Amino acid sequence: MSAKHPSHRARAYAEAGVDINAGNSLVDRIKRIVLQTHTHGVLSNIGGFGGLYKPEGIDSPVLVASTDGVGTKLKLAFAFGEHSSVGVDLVAMSVNDIIVQGARPLFFLDYFATGKLDVDTAETVIRGIAEGCRQAGCALLGGETAEMPDMYQPGEYDLAGFCVGMVSDSAIVDGSSVKVGDDVIGIASSGPHANGYALIRKLLGASGLKGGDIFPGTDRSVKEVLLAPTIIYADCVRNLLRDFSINGMAHITGGGFYDNVPRAIPGQVKAVIEFGSWGIPPVFHWLREQGKLSWPEMLQIFNCGIGYVVIVPKDIAEEVMGRIRALHMVAWRIGSIERCTERQKQERVEIRF
Repeated sequence: MSAKHPSHRARAYAEAGVDINAGNSLVDRIKRIVLQTHTHGVLSNIGGFGGLYKPEGIDSPVLVASTDGVGTKLKLAFAFGEHSSVGVDLVAMSVNDIIVQGARPLFFLDYFATGKLDVDTAETVIRGIAEGCRQAGCALLGGETAEMPDMYQPGEYDLAGFCVGMVSDSAIVDGSSVKVGDDVIGIASSGPHANGYALIRKLLGASGLKGGDIFPGTDRSVKEVLLAPTIIYADCVRNLLRDFSINGMAHITGGGFYDNVPRAIPGQVKAVIEFGSWGIPPVFHWLREQGKLSWPEMLQIFNCGIGYVVIVPKDIAEEVMGRIRALHMVAWRIGSIERCTERQKQERVEIRF
């Protein structure tokens, strides 16, 4: 008996709510998008069971990996019907985590899960992922699209991302060389990035603001401000590591300053942050006022305008900031490293107001 036509073979799956043809159509659409992210180490094309990558150019290589998602920021993407930026967020959350250790991002994999596949929406999201990979200088090596009826509300999806990078064993940045007297440099964020959105959505709902309204204190819409993609710091960090002695770095993500800066410094020192030494975007002032929050609470939840921290010897701090600015990013000296007492070791970030 001859095999049935593919459309007939897919009928039972379609009746259960999964459209195989839509999945195949998505693969066809994104092949060229993915190909544009491929770097020299890529040995495979989209469609295989696994992606192949051959590392090169680093002595005594150590692989560094991270995985993350976008969280409930996706809920605003659904509400506003805007899906182009969350793919960049997805890449940024993993890439920014591995570059703090000095790693060069090599490749990225994504997981897109939905109840019913909307090919146009999925393509838009994956275009964003490819753009994030381009900014990070890594290849979009592969991914998985899962269609799972009844798992998600209509029009909704979830994202996960996985990044692998590489660093020479001798070039790992682990914070162990951070010392008393070092300067703490903060690099600007684009907004809340992808953290604190459960609270942001609650405060937005209570405010009555709509996606097309002008966000208070800005000339941009609510949608533009709250869906601004996370900055990917990979190119900047790669440039700094090439020419400067970087003692420690931190990605200011969930947990804000208080949880993330201690991860970049040894136990015998503390980071003293001078509040007001950097420009705080209007979105954070609005969130504080709307939520009746204190600044310590804000700095525990949000990045408050600083997306990435670099700790360097004091004598090169001005030159490092000049380089960051030359790369079209905004940077400030926001603090310094001091010795901490035994009593202070539980709280190794002091913010002076």
